[in-house]
Amino acid sequence: MADNRQFVDEFAKEQIELCLANSSIDPELFNTYGVKRGLRDKNGAGVLAGLSNISLIQSKKEVDGKKVPCHGRLLYRGYDINDLVHGFLDSTHKHFGFEEISYLLLFGNLPTHSQLADFHEALNKSSFLPTNFVRDVIMKAPGKDIMNSMTKSVLTLASYDDNADDNTLSNVLRQCMMLISTFPMLAVYGYHAYNHYECDNSLYIHRPDENLSTSENILRMLRPDMQYSDLEARVLDLALVLHMEHGGGNNSTFTTRVVSSAGSDTYSVIAAALSSLKGPKHGGANIKVVEMMADMKEHLTDWTDEEEVAAYLTKLLHKEAFDQKGLIYGMGHAVYSISDPRAQIFKGFVEKLAIEKHREKDFALYSMIETLAPKIIAGERAIYKGVSANVDFYSGFVYSMLDIPTELFTPIFAIARIVGWSAHRIEELINVDKIIRPAYQSLLPLESKPYLSIDERN
Repeated sequence: MADNRQFVDEFAKEQIELCLANSSIDPELFNTYGVKRGLRDKNGAGVLAGLSNISLIQSKKEVDGKKVPCHGRLLYRGYDINDLVHGFLDSTHKHFGFEEISYLLLFGNLPTHSQLADFHEALNKSSFLPTNFVRDVIMKAPGKDIMNSMTKSVLTLASYDDNADDNTLSNVLRQCMMLISTFPMLAVYGYHAYNHYECDNSLYIHRPDENLSTSENILRMLRPDMQYSDLEARVLDLALVLHMEHGGGNNSTFTTRVVSSAGSDTYSVIAAALSSLKGPKHGGANIKVVEMMADMKEHLTDWTDEEEVAAYLTKLLHKEAFDQKGLIYGMGHAVYSISDPRAQIFKGFVEKLAIEKHREKDFALYSMIETLAPKIIAGERAIYKGVSANVDFYSGFVYSMLDIPTELFTPIFAIARIVGWSAHRIEELINVDKIIRPAYQSLLPLESKPYLSIDERN
């Protein structure tokens, strides 16, 4: 087996020059043919590819006939995210938000008491895995990449569904609710399998409690003693709500739309979305923030010295620190410029958790960077829009304070975002009956090359 792998590795390396020679495209040709790379124009705005009633993102407003940057806004089904968060946190009936906002995104209305109770019960009754599934699927061939483990589990669940290929709305909704309710188990159990078999630590498999919220159950299943504070559960719940949906144009949601348009089944659609989200350019950004901060603290002598912190941030931009990529992770967003509303909401709760966890010094450093980084970036780079902290800047810090291992950072994102994926899948099935098929400009000449027999080739 080792000899086979070595042979294939060497063969692949030998072919790299051919790949580069025959697959590289002159960047100027993208401008020549008016191709919007990444389906975005030169100002970063996405190409209009569809219509949606699920969410709205606003980063600009019209002033005197011109679009100018404004503080970011995020609306779910027409409700401002700030109002929704304060609604479930500050009301007389203080409650967890994940289930309520999931109902809103899936069905379009805020639920009544009875509707929310019925929805919660339906999720609970969906929250089970087939007999021996944990042993035979999740614990088989465990690995550090929990997103791969979840994708494998989702595709395998299709084998247990007699109606896996049925795309009627009622069946798709049933499948989506089952996946929403089982994602926490797929993620946490996948981590425990890796932690036991690969890291040689003790194995814990705790069943979720039907009387608890999603965030409470995540912490219950993750921790050996199943204990957590109310603040911990509510901050994690808030994180799930803030990550739940973000327009149809983000990579994983667009993937959901694309694969749904092909008529594929729910399991294949969600597996494709997971594969998109696991990319470090999409769902893995908060891990890079935590790693960057660890490197920063290792190289700083005084975390409270603004000049020293600013000097490190400048080195990051000059590719002289951390991973030499020239980025300050957690700063800037493809859509938002002046502010990311999710980061603004998150920050106040992050501070409360930092106090409970005695991490005030860390929080002060994060706050300092949030202030300094935009100024330094503006001074170093020619940018077409403002730069501000995005939600990933604080989410990794939150997860670390919750003792959530880095291997679960992106899976936590997936546990939240599957709600948005499900809403977009349903909307695609209801409204669009065409397969999404964008065009690519071929650079090949119309005249075909003459075929030479194998004996005539060099």
